[in-house]
This record gives sequence, C-alpha cells and structure tokens, in this order.
Amino acid sequence: MLRIATGDEPAFRVLARRYAPLALRLARRVMGSSADAEEIVQEALLRLWINAPRWRPVASFRTWFYRVVINLCLNRKRRAPFLPLEDVSDPADPTPDAAAGMERREIDRALATAIAELPERQRAAIALTYHEGLSNAETAAALGTSVSAVETLLVRAKRTLRQRLGPMLEVGSKQS
Repeated sequence: MLRIATGDEPAFRVLARRYAPLALRLARRVMGSSADAEEIVQEALLRLWINAPRWRPVASFRTWFYRVVINLCLNRKRRAPFLPLEDVSDPADPTPDAAAGMERREIDRALATAIAELPERQRAAIALTYHEGLSNAETAAALGTSVSAVETLLVRAKRTLRQRLGPMLEVGSKQS
C-alpha cells in the first residue's frame, strides 16, 4: 500500500489481481447480482487507488478492503434499483399535439379579435397591463389617469371578453 500511495501501478496491479477475485466473491454473496458485484469491485479498486495515501496499517489490508466492499454493497442495496434500458420508455414529448396546437391558435385568434373590438382605452389598459407587464400604477401613468380608473377599465374589458368568448375560454383553460 505504501508503494501504491506513491503511484506505483505495478504494485496496484499485483494487489488488484490478488484481492479482486476475493472481493468479487464477497460482493456476489452480499448483492446476489453479478453485474452489481463487478461494479462494486471496480469502485472498491478505484477507492483503493485514490485513498492509498491515507491508508494506515491499523488493521490488515484485507480487512480494510473488505470493509470498503461491504460498505459499497450496503450503499448500493439502499439505493433504488436501476431499471434495465429495455424497460424504460421514451420521455413524453412536452409539446402539445397538433390538435391542441390548432385549438390554442384558434383561441388566440378569437381573443385577439375580441380585444381589437374593445373600446380604445380598455384595449390600451389590457395591452399595457397584460402584454407589456406594467403594474396598474404604471398603466395609469401611461394613460394619464388614476389607478382606480385603470382597474375599472380592466374589469369592464374582462367582463366583455368573458361574455364574447366564455365557452371558448373555459375549454382553453381546462387544457392549460
């Protein structure tokens, strides 16, 4: 281990050839799966290489290495098992299907038409507040009126839009 701590690869290979089969047998007994056991032994050997400078000969090397293998096995058993790739489905496409897209565009066109038919100040209040993202105070300043007047304009505009588009807006909001 002292030689491995200095980066001596041949010493590491000797130790790996000697202890990997024993560690594999131990990991298979604990894990029950050959593939998991092989991965655990690879991880244990990697940790051996990385942590060699910190190893202290308090216990025998074999005892220390087996403890590493056992801890890796226990950690793997605590984790949720991986699904085989064959069992994993393709991720769902987050884009709406063609019919939903067409319906959304139809609703958007109808809404744009209904907004265009609103009185000029209501249309301006809607545009500034909802499309430009201004607060009611900013909208009031832009329109040269009070905040309460802007709120009144918005209430009237929404009421008119609900009357004209009611059923269509309910369908659209259920899908969103």
